[in-house]
Amino acid sequence: MARKSQTIALLIFFVAVALSKTSYATVISTYWGQNLYEGTLKEACDSGIYGIINLAFLNVFGGGQTPSMNLAGHCDPPSGNCVIFGEQITYCQGLGIKILLSLGGAAGNYYLSSRDDAQSVADYLWTTFLGGRTSAGPLGDATLDGIDFDIEGISNLHYDDLARFLKEKSESVHLSAAPQCPFPDYYMGTAIETGLFDSVWTQFYNNPPCQYHDGVTTDLINSWNQWTTSINATRLFLGLPAAVNAAPSGGYIPVDTLISDVLPVIADTDKYGGVMLWSRYYDVQTGYGASIISSTLGDGFVSSS
Repeated sequence: MARKSQTIALLIFFVAVALSKTSYATVISTYWGQNLYEGTLKEACDSGIYGIINLAFLNVFGGGQTPSMNLAGHCDPPSGNCVIFGEQITYCQGLGIKILLSLGGAAGNYYLSSRDDAQSVADYLWTTFLGGRTSAGPLGDATLDGIDFDIEGISNLHYDDLARFLKEKSESVHLSAAPQCPFPDYYMGTAIETGLFDSVWTQFYNNPPCQYHDGVTTDLINSWNQWTTSINATRLFLGLPAAVNAAPSGGYIPVDTLISDVLPVIADTDKYGGVMLWSRYYDVQTGYGASIISSTLGDGFVSSS
C-alpha cells in the first residue's frame, strides 16, 4: 500500500511539473517599418497575428557614425517625430507582444570596426532604446524588449561582441537574429555560436539551395534539420516571405503546402519556435499570417502557470 501511495505521489508530482513548466502559444514574428502602406504599428498588434514585431531598421551605426533609423516614410528620424510611436510600442507590449529594434537590413551603412566599437554601440542601444533609457528617445517614452540582428553586408566582425555586451547589460534583453539559410551564415554565424540568442529566424527564401521550390520541400527540410542540430540558440523560426513578390529569388510556400507538408515535419523538432514572415506589408496584402496562425504551434513564447 505504501509503495502504491508513493507511485501515485510521484505521478502527481511529474504531472504538476509538466503543467507548471510551460503553456504553449502560437508564435509568428514579423518586420514592420519598411512600407508606409503596411498600416500603423498598433494595427499590426491589433491583428492578433504576431508575438514578436521587429522595428526595421536601425541601418546606420558603427565606426563612430551617428546611429540612424530608416522607417520608410512612417516618420522622419532626423526631425524627431518618430516619438509618436512610443505610445503604440507600449500599447503592443501591453498585449504581450515583444517589440524589438532590428539592426541592419539590406541597405544601409553599418559595421563594427572593433571590440570597443561594439561596446559603444551596445551602450547606445542600452541607453537609447532599452533598460538603460532615462529619458525619451527617438521612439518616444518606450523601452523596447530587445535587439534583432539582420546583418546582411559590409562586415561580419564583432557582432558576437555586441551580443555579449548587450546581454551583460541585462539577461532580459531579448536577442534575435535573421541569418540566411546557407549554413553557417557568413555574417551572423560567429555571433549565433555564442549561445546568447533567444530567437533565430533563418531566412529560408531568396536562397535557392535551401528553400522550397516547385512543389519540392526536400532542400528546405534538409536545411532546417541542419540548422536545428547545429546552432547554439534557444528557438529556431522558419523565416518565410508572406507573398510571392516578397522574395524575388523564390522561397514562397503556398499556405496549403506549408500546413500539410512543412509544419507537421518541423514542428516536432526541439528548437521549433514558430514562423517569421517578411514582412508586415506583404502579410497585409495576402493575409498569409492569418491563414496559418492556427497551424503554427510553437513554444517560442512560454509562460509559467
